[in-house]
Amino acid sequence: MLSAYGKAIGQLNDRRFQKVVAWGVIGALAAFIVLFSVINWALAQVPWTELWLIGDVIADFQDPASIVGQVLFSGGSLILLILFFPPVAIAVISLFLDSVCEAVELKHYPERTDARSQPMLEAVFGAVKFLGITVALNLIALPIYIFMLFAFGTGAFLFLAVNGYLVSREFFEIVAARRMPPRPARRLRKAYTMRIFLFGLATVFLLTIPVLNIIVPVLAAAAMVHLYESLPRKLEFEAEGFDDSGADGTKFGTDAPASGNLRS
Repeated sequence: MLSAYGKAIGQLNDRRFQKVVAWGVIGALAAFIVLFSVINWALAQVPWTELWLIGDVIADFQDPASIVGQVLFSGGSLILLILFFPPVAIAVISLFLDSVCEAVELKHYPERTDARSQPMLEAVFGAVKFLGITVALNLIALPIYIFMLFAFGTGAFLFLAVNGYLVSREFFEIVAARRMPPRPARRLRKAYTMRIFLFGLATVFLLTIPVLNIIVPVLAAAAMVHLYESLPRKLEFEAEGFDDSGADGTKFGTDAPASGNLRS
């Protein structure tokens, strides 16, 4: 995993790679600004003093000029921003990640450049699906995060576990979709569950680091290509995928080979 990220970082000087990184940075910054604005607007609409249990506790701090009130408001904004920025950034940047995979393959695995390029409509659907599932699960788990944080000090570990699983699954599916249909891709992921999950944990942790998290999704996509190529049984599952693609036995993806031209 460290080697995969090391190779990804080493390719940052690749011109084709930098194009995707630039779009990724723009997308992540736009996502950050929109998310920050939405969170602050949403928090301002909540009638905090009317909430059960905590209403009386925070009634004295509802004055916007209150230092404690400002700390609570800012702290809540920061927590929600940390919670939701990773999935939003990944969803936005995932529209360009197929090109990242292609750039990595062209440089490191030139014999493996016959992959299927992901159609934009498919990428958009995948991004929306990932964002919806991730936001929904985190909203459901938010009270548990807070309870475990204050009761046991382990809320952050639960956050990493939940999002590590979701992020590892998303990046793996982006890369595997270039080589096989969804069914064998799921079986391959399950065959290497722990290795892929640990990759997700590391990625989510990096996504919580300010500034660095802007380019982490791009690096994670590149690193996942290296991780995927290191899986000993990938060819076995790719072969199964070829059979699933049609009765004529046509190799999955050869009807739409990677062209080497990055999507702009």
